[in-house]
Amino acid sequence: MAEKKTLSSSRAELQIGDFKPLYTPGEAKIEADRCLYCEDAPCIQACPTAIDIPRFIKRIAQGNLKGSAKVILDANILGYSCARVCPVEVLCAGACVYNPWNLTPIAIGRLQRFAVESIWDEAGNLFERKPANGKKVALVGGGPASLAAGAALSLEGYEATILEKNEHAGGLNTYGVAPYKMQAQDSLKEVELIEALGVTIKTGVEVGKDITADALLSDYDAVFLGVGLGEDRALDMGDTPPVGVIGAVAWIEEMKVSEKLDLKAKEAFVIGGGNTALDVAQELKELGVPEVSLVYRKGEEQMSGYHHEVKRAKLLGVQILTNRLPKSVSAENGRLSQIEMAWNSPLGEVTEVVDADLMVLAVGQLKRGEWFTRFEGVEVDSKGIVQADANGQTGNPKVFTGGDCLNGGKEVVNAVAEGKRAAKAIMAYIEGANHG
Repeated sequence: MAEKKTLSSSRAELQIGDFKPLYTPGEAKIEADRCLYCEDAPCIQACPTAIDIPRFIKRIAQGNLKGSAKVILDANILGYSCARVCPVEVLCAGACVYNPWNLTPIAIGRLQRFAVESIWDEAGNLFERKPANGKKVALVGGGPASLAAGAALSLEGYEATILEKNEHAGGLNTYGVAPYKMQAQDSLKEVELIEALGVTIKTGVEVGKDITADALLSDYDAVFLGVGLGEDRALDMGDTPPVGVIGAVAWIEEMKVSEKLDLKAKEAFVIGGGNTALDVAQELKELGVPEVSLVYRKGEEQMSGYHHEVKRAKLLGVQILTNRLPKSVSAENGRLSQIEMAWNSPLGEVTEVVDADLMVLAVGQLKRGEWFTRFEGVEVDSKGIVQADANGQTGNPKVFTGGDCLNGGKEVVNAVAEGKRAAKAIMAYIEGANHG
């Protein structure tokens, strides 16, 4: 197990400010008082973890911040990060009853963050762990799904051990979230909360290298797989790409946790139309890159990225280039210098060459696929997605799963919901096995 390492104080993400700063108590009270406390609240139905949103907001209005945070964390132990990274515009706030009236919806995410962050030092004391029951569960991967499942198991008296191959736990919350939403140190603060609830987290441990799948199946009563997706998908453009061509996930990780990020780019192109592409484009602008373009192979209306993220990118000065696809790259002295693109113009396909010194590929991530089959009985489909039932139980009754490796890549809150669901199924399985 690796020793815990601190984050570098010179990492690039620290140059990017908070897009939605923490409310002051006065601001939170004013916003909470706007809530209608709907009895059949559509915002609850829009939340994958079903947080009782009117209830926690009402407690903020009453000045009961500890009670408010308890409502949130009981439903979603990662309620702090979800408050900051969730696309509330299309989830809870998007379902607010104010929307059909053309009124500004309640800022649910900001209120949720305020409640939890205001009592953060006491958050671990809001829960009481049941006595240890002697049963052990291994959770592979230290992302949101495993953190949520581990917390739920630990509070019920199970010995929950998370195995994370990276230096830090937290998954994409630590390594992948846009800094204007949440920075890595805040993700690690949440990881510490999970540890305070009794979960053991071992970093620098890779299954298949440092420990075998068979050993986990032998040593633990159940195993949860929450390893997320794989490496960046590449485009077929010939030989090994030159310096300056990098996958989006790899680039974001460097920006968030390392000191190696090259910020000398002047003309950057981000390839893709999803939320990761939009995040990278915005981050490049906020880090001072003069010219940033987002290149998408179809029309803007067909981009999968959220509309509010497209709008923010444009406000920052990102140029959106649609109906274009890179075909090849040129290099000078081993570094990217030009990109050749095919452009579907009104007059037909046109080839254009643009100067560039950075190209970030945000065209998806590979699935881990066959990695999972090292666990006997676990199967994946043709797309590399783990096969499991509605409770996350795989073909091996002792192995459960959740998060991106199961859903293909959704939001943090979906991973949390799947982790909680799997934890309940794991407990039912272990109890059944003991009484079978």
